[in-house]
Amino acid sequence: MSRTSTALLAALALTAGASGTALAVDPGGAGTAAVPCTVDYKVQNDWGSGFTAAVTVTNNGAAKSAWSLKWSYAGTQKVTSGWNAKLSQSGTAVTAANESYNGTLATGSSVSFGLQGTYSGSNAVPATFTLDGVTCNVDDGSGGPGGPTDPPPTGGARVDNPYAGAKVYVNPEWSAKAAAEPGGSRISNQPTGVWLDRIAAINGVNGGMGLRAHLDEALKQKGSGELVVQLVIYNLPGRDCAALASNGELKADEIDKYKTQYIDPIAAILGDAKYKDLRIVTTVEIDSLPNLVTNVTPRPTATPNCDTMKANGNYVKGVGYALNKLGDVPNVYNYVDAGHHGWIGWDDNFSASVQMIKQAATAEGATVGDVHGFITNTANYSALKEVYFSINDSVNGKSVRESKWVDWNRYTDELSFAQAFRNEAARLGFDSKVGMLIDTSRNGWGGSARPTGPGARTDVDTYVNGGRIDRRIHMGNWCNQSGAGLGERPQANPEPGIDAYVWMKPPGESDGSSKAIDNDEGKGFDRMCDPTYTGNPRNGNSPSGALPDAPVSGHWFSAQFQELMRNAYPPLS
Repeated sequence: MSRTSTALLAALALTAGASGTALAVDPGGAGTAAVPCTVDYKVQNDWGSGFTAAVTVTNNGAAKSAWSLKWSYAGTQKVTSGWNAKLSQSGTAVTAANESYNGTLATGSSVSFGLQGTYSGSNAVPATFTLDGVTCNVDDGSGGPGGPTDPPPTGGARVDNPYAGAKVYVNPEWSAKAAAEPGGSRISNQPTGVWLDRIAAINGVNGGMGLRAHLDEALKQKGSGELVVQLVIYNLPGRDCAALASNGELKADEIDKYKTQYIDPIAAILGDAKYKDLRIVTTVEIDSLPNLVTNVTPRPTATPNCDTMKANGNYVKGVGYALNKLGDVPNVYNYVDAGHHGWIGWDDNFSASVQMIKQAATAEGATVGDVHGFITNTANYSALKEVYFSINDSVNGKSVRESKWVDWNRYTDELSFAQAFRNEAARLGFDSKVGMLIDTSRNGWGGSARPTGPGARTDVDTYVNGGRIDRRIHMGNWCNQSGAGLGERPQANPEPGIDAYVWMKPPGESDGSSKAIDNDEGKGFDRMCDPTYTGNPRNGNSPSGALPDAPVSGHWFSAQFQELMRNAYPPLS
């Protein structure tokens, strides 16, 4: 089943596809003027007797203040419920009309809704849609681009897991810094993410490589095989509302600037036919949407900045817009940041975070089909696997969940959290085949401090603390952690449901400065990066565990790089 929208020629869009196939004409393509409207109907989940579907309608005609979409099923499908539209059915004919809040449909704009239904036999995608009586997905005969006389689109076929059978791009700028470090040549050829953390990064900062330069280099590295390029989309308005070290250049209300000066240029470059044979993986806006769950009023960890971003909706709008625009590029695979188990693993955070991501994935013209997967532990330190204790263990009648370290979390490590997050996402309407990435760039926790067996069963805290792989003072500590090591090397399909282990955060790049440093990147000073800081409620008022003398976030931090190599697990040879 396809996990993202598929752009088809108008001539082909009238063909009924199998379950899970989208019927669409690229609404952002050059030829949309020749197509009065387009409809993307995608079966998201299908369990044999029922299904959920996401529908996106794009209007290329005159602006509307109300709309009505109609189609007919070829089989026994019956709509049982829906959202974001008023749905009715008579026989096989279905009508979806706007709600009071989404009737406006400007020229070139889109609206999305969803439905749930039952069926027996086959579940074919409807062949024809009409918007207010006008047939969609059909060229008007002008012969514009995208019309039936054009050749079919080219490029590599969309795949379920972009990492499978593919090399991954090695950033030559990071590789050179790593190789220049003593012992760094042992890992300098590992693939890492390219961070587009400001508008200037699109064209290159201070003479460095811009996005096109990276993609051109990726084509050279690709050769005759498949190659994945990993990009981090990271420049939301009011970015990093719960911290200061990674604050961004855009103010809380600059959503239009984010769209037109950041996402639109990136989407235009990625959509260049020159790069059609690359598999482009995007990590979309780390540390954003979960903040709207965990760090807003009335939570005790609330911050005024996060309250502002929840109130103005610009995190949701920004992520939705990015997913929509980037998802229109056939060879882009969007993975949305899902935090990590030490942040989202508690009962009141877990499902609520998936729901928040779904809200964004159905905003600004996006659909859940624009989400190929999720990524956890990005730029964080949570252990991949806790091998010496389990969430189901107990000591003297006390559950591991009652230990000070676990603190009633449902998960002890990133692998179990990522697999559970995937299941919850599917339950709430994302594709059942959605994939997960785990950033293992700094969660190895090797070296002399690594336990070799379980802790003593004296009490539950001694048991957990003696055996835990993650050696942080508190799992809320996130900045330049002392004792951290490189984790599992990047690899595809390492565990069920996991598309890949990745190094999305390039090892050796700082999380934030140890003291205030003036800079022109909009990045502030966060006390969690100060090794003398004694903490706040988000880390249990514990010492920060940060390394000293760190530069501004994203800048090269040699001491950290050496620490990561020294404590790598598996160890470096």
